[in-house]
Amino acid sequence: MPHRLLFGLIAVTSLTLAGCVLSPQQLSPQPKLSTPLIAVGQGQPVVVRVVDGRPSPLLGTRGGLYPETSNLSVSSADLLPKLQTQANAAVRLLGFTPTPNAYNAPQLTLTLAELKYQSPKKGLYVTKATISATFRADVQNATRRYSGRYGASLEQSFGMAPNQQTNTKLVSDVLGDALTRTFKDPAIGKLLAE
Repeated sequence: MPHRLLFGLIAVTSLTLAGCVLSPQQLSPQPKLSTPLIAVGQGQPVVVRVVDGRPSPLLGTRGGLYPETSNLSVSSADLLPKLQTQANAAVRLLGFTPTPNAYNAPQLTLTLAELKYQSPKKGLYVTKATISATFRADVQNATRRYSGRYGASLEQSFGMAPNQQTNTKLVSDVLGDALTRTFKDPAIGKLLAE
């Protein structure tokens, strides 16, 4: 009988600690434009480049008892092709033809400047997180230039630590919102169309 009681106590303690120790998550977000855009172009070619300007693929940690083991990351190799697809789609919706290279064509460089995931530093349980994304758009058409920064953020509360699927969706939503804000800036389409 004492052995069963001891085993039960060890099992309960292990489960309790497991709830406080969170493993790292490698996220694969699927950002999408969230609203239609107004076409201002006439099919002109635009060179579209997407760059990862983050200092690291690390977004932050999920917190918990050992936050240093609960890192969240998004790799450039995974994210950049998806952002390129969305940037090309946005340029098409604005009425232009995205191209990797064209002589004397206007250029649009979209840089992912920041992608962060912040959870409370104190406490054993993850109760909320703030996810934010910032893009920088640099447009050049002949000698004219325009730059803008566009951000989006989301604060989410949780009953229990979010799993990889939940975090992937949250990061996808924030990236999609920041992308949409970028391409809704009328100054971008205006300069590309000049």
